[in-house]
Amino acid sequence: MARLLALSRSLYLWRPPWMGLTSLHSRSMSSLEKRALAVFSAAVEGVQPDIVVRKGLERHGNKLLVGGQSFTLSNNLYVVGFGKAVLGMAAEAERIVGDHLIKGVVSVPHGIQNTLRSHGKEKMLLENNSKITVMEGAKHNLPDADAQKSAECIRELTSGLTEKDLLLVLISGGGSALLPAPAPPMSLQEKQDVTRHLAAAGATIQELNTVRRALSILKGGGLARCAYPAQVVALILSDVIGDPLDLIASGPTVRSETWPEEVWAIFERYKLSDTLPSSVKEVLSKSGPRWVQKQPQEVKDHVLNVVIGSNTIALECASRKASELGLRPVILSPGVCGDVRSVATLYGLLARFACSPGREPPPELASQILRLGPEVGIESWDLCRTMNVLEHERKEGWGATCLLAGGEPTVQLTGKGRGGRNQELALRVGLELSSPKIRSGAVFLSGGTDGQDGPTDAAGAVTDGDLIDEAKTQGLDIDSSLTNNDSFTFFSRLSEGRRLLVPGLTGTNVMDVHVMLLPPPPPL
Repeated sequence: MARLLALSRSLYLWRPPWMGLTSLHSRSMSSLEKRALAVFSAAVEGVQPDIVVRKGLERHGNKLLVGGQSFTLSNNLYVVGFGKAVLGMAAEAERIVGDHLIKGVVSVPHGIQNTLRSHGKEKMLLENNSKITVMEGAKHNLPDADAQKSAECIRELTSGLTEKDLLLVLISGGGSALLPAPAPPMSLQEKQDVTRHLAAAGATIQELNTVRRALSILKGGGLARCAYPAQVVALILSDVIGDPLDLIASGPTVRSETWPEEVWAIFERYKLSDTLPSSVKEVLSKSGPRWVQKQPQEVKDHVLNVVIGSNTIALECASRKASELGLRPVILSPGVCGDVRSVATLYGLLARFACSPGREPPPELASQILRLGPEVGIESWDLCRTMNVLEHERKEGWGATCLLAGGEPTVQLTGKGRGGRNQELALRVGLELSSPKIRSGAVFLSGGTDGQDGPTDAAGAVTDGDLIDEAKTQGLDIDSSLTNNDSFTFFSRLSEGRRLLVPGLTGTNVMDVHVMLLPPPPPL
């Protein structure tokens, strides 16, 4: 107990270097709230671009060590990159490789350099004498002419490489929109129209990615083909559940086995094959290695893909911080998805399982939790493992538990308010924690690791079982806020925004992190 009090006092004075002063009013934060913030901060800090690049890319003299393999440096290194976090990755990579870098091009979001400067993130910017050219594009996260120009510069650089060269490819979330390279004679607008019509017709994300890869020069392993016979090393900061290499930025360095018949079948399934532009039909009718044959084995052998940052890594960093703070960490899953309403219900059930009075939780809770798991992307094994730990903690009296999870739930839009999935999830979990069946004291935090949740300035929010009473005393209607998808307005007005999480731009993105701190159940 003395250790917990000491940690609580030190944490009261501690503020993460990346977190803005507006994140929470510390004068009214509980001990669990402070620790929840510290755990979230550790998750974000652990996947900062410079940190993950330093861990994933080591130089010893003229040897570059990546993913357990060694590559010789002899003034033969080139760098390309695309994604929202790539600028910070490129800056650190250039510091590591030094004079061996010959040339580079990175495609980054419109305005990101000015945004980084305004947020005090100068270390994520390239030096004035950098050999890497920065090209901005994809305004509003949509492919545009500027991004297409960047992609063409990347293609030109990689196409001229030889077997003596080493190409370092930096990839992060948002990379697909920053690397648009429609196969000729198709235009960018025609490609966007085709994918938009497919999405409107109800195509799955897997089907959309299949079509995107088929209609692109660089996606679906196209960049690796352009760079052959050079050795390609890709460092990837994943923003996709499960870290599937072929889906992150549409897999420009990952072998693709898309066949023309597969693409035609998708268009026919949604009755779009007859309305396709002639240029798209021409692209799909071409025979040759890119469409009919699988990617040559020798190209695959010249590519190394390494995930250096992910939600799993962020949760592991959060877990270590929780242990330092005297909490018992339990990582539930990095793959939480599905509707936020179902996700909130699951967290409410887990809180009841952990915090209900007595030595044993109500017997029906376990079956309810297991039934709900598949709806939110959590394996039964992970739920059983988590419940087993929580039950042991109840019996052994281990103290407060830190339940950790991550992923990317979805929100069903029914209104026109301002908010995001993290703030809405926090609001819904707050309702769950306010239930009389759950002992007061549990704290829940949901935050986007990029520092932005929907079209708002907040990354998420912190909530607990006092939410309903707090809202009532201030004349705020939780139900109407949820119906209007107006969680940001709700939390902004609640206690002067005390519960909002506003770290500002973090410079990274590995989806969302959920932190639920569960006090031990009361004695009988």
